[in-house]
Amino acid sequence: MPKRVLLDECLPQHLKRSLAGHEVRTVPEAGWASKENGELLALAADKYDVFVTVDRNLTFQQNLEKFRIAIVVLVARGNRLQDLMPLVPALQLAVDTIEPGQVVRLGV
Repeated sequence: MPKRVLLDECLPQHLKRSLAGHEVRTVPEAGWASKENGELLALAADKYDVFVTVDRNLTFQQNLEKFRIAIVVLVARGNRLQDLMPLVPALQLAVDTIEPGQVVRLGV
């Protein structure tokens, strides 16, 4: 079943193509650029199933249990598309199988 996926603004927009079969938007496309993480997650939890980010500190800075949205944290050398592409197969699988409220870290 297709999921509604929100890509954090620090991710390259072209990463959207890697999640074919899902409804994928970026934070700027949603009109939420420059929102703080807590506010962003509160907004996203009402409209999206999965939030994808490279912000490794998100899990420490926010009480994620209060948000009914799944979170995928990509751990790569950088946030450029070429750094993230090796994680795409795992990202696709994670988006397909993750449940609301779960947090998954992918990468090194």
